[in-house]
Amino acid sequence: MTVDVVLEDPRWADVDLVALAEQASDAVLELLGLEPSVFEIVVLACDDARIALLNADFRDKDAPTNVLSWPSDERGAAVAGEMPDAPDPVMDAELGDIAIAYDTCAREAEAADKPFVHHCVHLLVHGTLHLLGFDHVRDLDATLMEGLESEILGKMGIDDPYRQ
Repeated sequence: MTVDVVLEDPRWADVDLVALAEQASDAVLELLGLEPSVFEIVVLACDDARIALLNADFRDKDAPTNVLSWPSDERGAAVAGEMPDAPDPVMDAELGDIAIAYDTCAREAEAADKPFVHHCVHLLVHGTLHLLGFDHVRDLDATLMEGLESEILGKMGIDDPYRQ
């Protein structure tokens, strides 16, 4: 996976976000049987103020959040609980963009008593799944997405975030 990181918040400079995003997105793509080397994403490493603006602009939610995703194409499944359409590696190599907020990530990691880096990887896996058409609005879709997150993170040696 080719990952371009835009560092807006200097606190992210202490985190190797390129490596974390590559590991997370590669793990997602490999589990889904896709070749990571042909795909690209952009990650915006920002703070709560920036992600709150993005959340308000794109989701009409006037609050910060941990991660946001903008897929390059609509890939979601028409039927709840089914797999989304896989991207075409030739026509659809650019999967989209992810924004991740330092403040919220740090706060959530501390509240859950988990390593900051592990929580970031979880959010990058989550964001990558969104780029691939997975969602958690419908219950069956949420079950599918959370199951994939747990499986991917387990293979990476990270505790299941849904079983505390």
